[in-house]
Amino acid sequence: MKKIYLAKAKSQIARHNTIRDINKQIVLNYVRVRSPISRAEIARETSLQRSTVSAIVDELQSEGLIEELGTGDSTGGRKPTLLQLRTGVPVAIGVDVTPRVTTVVLADLSGTLLDTERFPTSSDIEYMNKQILEKVGHFVEMYPNANLEVGISIPGIADPTTGTIVYIPYFQWSNWDIGKQIEEKFGVPVTIDNDANAVAIAELWFGDEEIKKTRNFVMILVSEGIGTGIIVDGEVYRGEFGAAGEFGHMYVGENAPVVCSCGRRDCWEAHASEKAILQRYASAEGQPTNANIDIDHLIGLAMNGESRAVQTLRESAHYLGIGISNLIVGFSPQAIVISGSIVRAWDVLKEELNILAGRSIRDELPSPAIVRSSLGDDPTVLGSIALVLASKFASAS
Repeated sequence: MKKIYLAKAKSQIARHNTIRDINKQIVLNYVRVRSPISRAEIARETSLQRSTVSAIVDELQSEGLIEELGTGDSTGGRKPTLLQLRTGVPVAIGVDVTPRVTTVVLADLSGTLLDTERFPTSSDIEYMNKQILEKVGHFVEMYPNANLEVGISIPGIADPTTGTIVYIPYFQWSNWDIGKQIEEKFGVPVTIDNDANAVAIAELWFGDEEIKKTRNFVMILVSEGIGTGIIVDGEVYRGEFGAAGEFGHMYVGENAPVVCSCGRRDCWEAHASEKAILQRYASAEGQPTNANIDIDHLIGLAMNGESRAVQTLRESAHYLGIGISNLIVGFSPQAIVISGSIVRAWDVLKEELNILAGRSIRDELPSPAIVRSSLGDDPTVLGSIALVLASKFASAS
């Protein structure tokens, strides 16, 4: 699923047997990004024939993807009819599986959430199958005439080309076939991806304007574990079998405060994930653990100046920065985007992150921007929706 950049769209106009599909995606993206926009403007921008644009617009209207907004100002002839995305109508069902909570949402073409259901995540895979099928089925039955697709974000390895969930380490699930079950029961297309990849796609579609224009960046998702989504030339790099980006398991140091999900104590995840941060804070209190403190509580303490919480986040930022330094050396990205609840404490983290990242750059090269995500507290929910929207808006090339 590759994002279309409008600055290059004219050169992407296809001249082979896929011409209509690609041009249809280009017209849809012009309406998405430039709306309100007229048929004539799209034709001028893309060098497509006006009749071709009109035929594509008619098709997109019949599919419920765009609608007429009204008329614009005349430049000498008839007033142009303006087009916009059709919002408020469901097109996507997102299923976001995390170790603690699973969220199923309904969204329109702009990514606006129309309905949300949540339930506790269980290690019982049959329970999970039943709950997800019930929630997805409820939305499908509510809108029988909607052109719905499903996106599933999971904290593990997925192969989107085959729709296979290869492995979820937190639960030690292998070859989970929930996508196939949804497709067979409800007849709707399903796209599945790793949660960090899904959030990286969400950054492309819903993130800060500067990041949406960035062609090469690494997104780091700090949650129960640590995941990375790698964007190269506006597209997620997944590697063989969708297994790229598992940098949470790279070596950053010995004697981490917790055991990584892979069983080691030297991984990035074991030093800088939420569970590592919480254990580091508990140890600072002289306790083996503190069940009464979650990551939101700890961040709140730090933002209100509690010294142990501030010191815990700064020490954790040191280890997070070591991993970022390694990624900068390996990928030389334009930007590093940090996502997850931890970004609410950005003022505590950013200095240490920039110090560590600066050590990895030769003096003659500019440092990449290290920025916090603008996706809010539920980035993986938006990620599950972005999987569907990207397939609708992405180039067919």
